[in-house]
Amino acid sequence: MNIENKKVVVIGGGIAGITAAYYLQKEVKEKNLPVETMLIEASDRLGGKVQTYTENGYVIEKGPDSFLARKMSASRLAEEAGLKDQLVNNGTGKSYILVKDKLHSMPGGAIMGIPTKIAPFAMSGMFSPIGKLRAGGDFILPPSSVKGDQSLGKFFRRRFGNEVVDHLIEPLLSGIYAGDIDQMSLLSTFPQFYEIEQKHRSLILGMKKTTPKPKPTKTATTGKKSGGMFLSLKGGLESLIHAIEAKLNPGSVVKGVSVEKVEQNGDHYTLHLSSGEEIKADSIIVCVPHKQTAQIFSQYPFFDPFHNVPSTSVANVALAFPESAIKQDIDGTGFIISRDSGYSMTAVTWTHKKWPHSVPKGKALLRCYVGRPGDEEIVSRTDEEIVETVLKDLNKTMNIVSAPELTVITRWHDSMPQYTVGHKERMRDITAKMRKELPGVFLAGASYEGLGVPDCIDQGEAAVKRVLGYLKF
Repeated sequence: MNIENKKVVVIGGGIAGITAAYYLQKEVKEKNLPVETMLIEASDRLGGKVQTYTENGYVIEKGPDSFLARKMSASRLAEEAGLKDQLVNNGTGKSYILVKDKLHSMPGGAIMGIPTKIAPFAMSGMFSPIGKLRAGGDFILPPSSVKGDQSLGKFFRRRFGNEVVDHLIEPLLSGIYAGDIDQMSLLSTFPQFYEIEQKHRSLILGMKKTTPKPKPTKTATTGKKSGGMFLSLKGGLESLIHAIEAKLNPGSVVKGVSVEKVEQNGDHYTLHLSSGEEIKADSIIVCVPHKQTAQIFSQYPFFDPFHNVPSTSVANVALAFPESAIKQDIDGTGFIISRDSGYSMTAVTWTHKKWPHSVPKGKALLRCYVGRPGDEEIVSRTDEEIVETVLKDLNKTMNIVSAPELTVITRWHDSMPQYTVGHKERMRDITAKMRKELPGVFLAGASYEGLGVPDCIDQGEAAVKRVLGYLKF
């Protein structure tokens, strides 16, 4: 390496880290920049939560199963990896909410639980007459007087009342973030709702005015119209990880080694590795969870707030059956479950209907989710106990007459970062202090500016631009 060369180290090989490494190396090659890149991952594989299990024609996601098609960064990365022809839209169908042992169709026109059509909401058996009347308060209540952040629960309960929140909004939003909406930050998760309320007063009227009419999408493979809003890959999302990894420079990825500490030495940084080795870097992209970041930079007190940011534990349980074993079916792709219904499960996806390509013909695949804030004990139970609990819950609404042919259980302990109230301000303060005290060090990943696959990809790309700007390229 020439004395003029710069070295950039990416810490963490999840989707944000591998994206950062790929796009940085691409910029270096295209512009012939004097930059060397290294990606360090503590485990023996890249991809983080993006993991796919395949067996006998089943494609089972252990982590995320898809990404929003309208967020273009993920499909663009797939195209960069040469997987454009592998992109597939989800199958569409009804979705349901389970409230106290009864499945209810999602009210037509509901956007993240907010009704934009009155008739389907009024006709729904999900709510009592009093609950519907209370939700109508949205039409007359003034905008929130709270300045700054507040919890999602506080915001929505004020506008619609507890019943609509507990039966409709909470299951939807908690499912996305695996969090407690009464603790989650409004401004860090759904700031658009606050903006709509402030501008239009009524959320219902504001959503109706501002939501564009849905346009028919075309499948990535056939070009035919499809209502599916999500994309995945025929070989599973992990195929994206493998394809991107194959494009990284030979020798630029180090696995099975963790970064234990980072020290600042003049105009560069020294990374102390678990192997005992020390590496010097001019710039660092940190793509590990927030608590790990706080440990690596423990000598910097401004990271201490990360120690107090909670992470929840969840598990997903994939159960495969012959289609004939399910005697009581639903006409849809799955359901979510209201918190007060007394179930251990939080949601069920009928994967064979949502992603038909991932299941052999004649088979049914149910992907069930367990674990929620304050009720995470089930995640630590044995496989047998989890399966027994899930089957008991499933048979409250359907009739399954045989044991599963295949079971894949994936536990994610303390892995779902919670954007609690004040998250945006907390991140603003930390990044401001990083610019001053740790110039050239940047954060990217699910703990910071967005949980979804495209959000993490966006953060990885943005970090690359910041690195090149810092290095003055």
